[in-house]
Amino acid sequence: MPGIDPDFMKKRQKISEHVGHAVWGPVEPPTKLGIHGTNVAVDFDICIADGACIEVCPVNVYEWFETPGHPASNKKADPVREPDCIYCMACESACPVNAIKITPP
Repeated sequence: MPGIDPDFMKKRQKISEHVGHAVWGPVEPPTKLGIHGTNVAVDFDICIADGACIEVCPVNVYEWFETPGHPASNKKADPVREPDCIYCMACESACPVNAIKITPP
């Protein structure tokens, strides 16, 4: 299944920061929200908010972020505690739409 582009950092531009992590464009709310995070990256445009990543993360990297009007879901799993990630890859494996890419520093 196609998912987050593993080469997004080479192909996209960092356009802003959100809760301490990078946001990679393009961003055109409410339909395009970009990729949030770098080492723990979530493609907000394909995230369907099933919550698997939140459930499996042993260090609570994610919190829900409301995204009203987005076609995939009205909330997203936001990597607000990205620096706390232990790179266990549980969230990446659990995501049913492959919206997460873990890249250890």
